[in-house]
Amino acid sequence: MKDKVLITGASGFVGFHLIEAALEKNLEVYAAIRKSSNVQHLQGYNIQFTYPDFTNADSLKKDIEEKGYKYIIHAAGATKAKRQEDYNEINAEYTYNIIKAAEQSGVDVQKIVMMSSLAAIGPLNNIQDAITETTVAAPVTQYGKSKLLAEKRLSTSPLPWIILRPTAVYGPREKDIFMLFKSIGRGMEPYIGKIQQQLSFIYVKDLAAITVNALFSPVSHAIYNITDGRAYDRYELANLIKKELNRKTLRFHIPMPLIRALAVTMEKTYGFLNRVPVLNREKLNELAAANWYCNIEKIQHELGFKPRYNLESGLKETVEWYKQQGWL
Repeated sequence: MKDKVLITGASGFVGFHLIEAALEKNLEVYAAIRKSSNVQHLQGYNIQFTYPDFTNADSLKKDIEEKGYKYIIHAAGATKAKRQEDYNEINAEYTYNIIKAAEQSGVDVQKIVMMSSLAAIGPLNNIQDAITETTVAAPVTQYGKSKLLAEKRLSTSPLPWIILRPTAVYGPREKDIFMLFKSIGRGMEPYIGKIQQQLSFIYVKDLAAITVNALFSPVSHAIYNITDGRAYDRYELANLIKKELNRKTLRFHIPMPLIRALAVTMEKTYGFLNRVPVLNREKLNELAAANWYCNIEKIQHELGFKPRYNLESGLKETVEWYKQQGWL
């Protein structure tokens, strides 16, 4: 019989690639989704769907006992919410409920891998240093704070666990960074201010592969930052996209005061609509940060992580997929 893995957030961008990576490792995949989730892209995959109630530890415990999961990958979470309390409930308290359920189930769960975020640590204010696992956490967004709280929830568990903190994730099916692809396709290349920045990225297939591999590692109770190991200036992402799309653009820099005014306007407008805007004052803390570069020596040494893609090769594959699917 195949070992069973529960993957939460399975219908999302990263979740899809986690499913593919788990199937490649011959695991029996249980995809945790909402009944309202769009799973059309998962049709044809040899997986089982499950609909756990993350608000109820007893319900989760029953699901774990009935299915007998050997591994859990917890990738579900909220990236947009109106209040800190909403972020905390979904990203931290749901995590705690899963841990509590696994601990009380009596099932021999061999490993829990939680998908956190580099946002839980936050950026550096200078471009001379690199973020490491020992960098003092100073998240600059409510999302980052909730992810840090989720890490603290998991770190108290005696069960074998690993926490992964990916930087900006891109690849097929991604929709946020994809907005830059669309903008460049229209010939527009906007930037916030003229600050010097150092950025990092991770291709989704590399992230999915190391996440699944972490399930089988003897290492536990460890936290790792994940990037492709390289530092990129603020123009490199757009330059490579332009190369792949064979497009020229109008590059322009929008003054920070104007961007902040736009963010305030969007917050108020979307507030009336009871929605969360793509751009707000808090998001600017991430977008305008000086340094998101990471040292990944720890995960390379302890988990044998060897990124297969740099930004150029990852974008090449991503653009090809977007074109094939009619996104571009």
